[in-house]
Amino acid sequence: MTANKPTTDYQLGSTDAEHERLIRQAARFAPLTERFFREAGIACGQRVLDIGSGVGDVAMLAGRIVGPSGEVIGVERDSRSIARARTRAIEADLHNVSFTQSDVRELPSVEPFDAVVGRLILMYLPDPAGVLRSLSPLVRCGGILAFQEPSWAPVITLSAGLPLWSACSSLIVEAFERSGVDAERGPALYGIFQAAGLPTPAMHMDILLGSEPDFARGIHDILYSLRPQMERFNLGLAALGDFDTVPARLHAEAAASRSVAPFVAFVGAWCRKPYGPEEKT
Repeated sequence: MTANKPTTDYQLGSTDAEHERLIRQAARFAPLTERFFREAGIACGQRVLDIGSGVGDVAMLAGRIVGPSGEVIGVERDSRSIARARTRAIEADLHNVSFTQSDVRELPSVEPFDAVVGRLILMYLPDPAGVLRSLSPLVRCGGILAFQEPSWAPVITLSAGLPLWSACSSLIVEAFERSGVDAERGPALYGIFQAAGLPTPAMHMDILLGSEPDFARGIHDILYSLRPQMERFNLGLAALGDFDTVPARLHAEAAASRSVAPFVAFVGAWCRKPYGPEEKT
């Protein structure tokens, strides 16, 4: 498969339905991201920058970790997403979380942050190393850069014995690749950090397994959001059969095989910005 020219557009859109999908997905991913952030060193009282905030879930998660004495600023360029994120933060009583509309590559110089974080954002950017390089000056020396990005390769492998799960996962990957999105940006974080002039990152991979109806819905949700792209590239959605019954059939397939199926794997990578020679003691 050959990817089209990479783009910075968010391929899954910014509709109300997509916002709801992101919120459902974020609830599933929250334990993985919180564990990752705490491992990276994000803690009470810190000032954190979240890039590509979407509807605000990662920023709000970080806001709960840093607490009232800390601060989280989320950056998002889509105005509808920003509006939804601001409303949600107010409703969650997270007064230490705010959002600003900007491109991640055009952030103004501000007071240094203790950490810059992102989840499922670098996969959409054509020059992720350049973005990290531009973000590094916003982080204080000794501060944290921590990102979670996907890997679908384990999903394809682990779902080999589940034909419908495998077909759905393969279609998602192909739709991403044809749209110029890197579905394997997670493992690539190792080289991306180094290309950005950052230290070698600490890394690990997490993958959720399940078979319950809500778990199957997560895969169908992604398919639904990618459906316009799949139709655009004639990727053979018809092979899945009745699209509306895909979640029920995914659940039935896993139940019949007495096994669990994988969701997208998360690769977390983090490092601390090194001190300059004159700053070391």
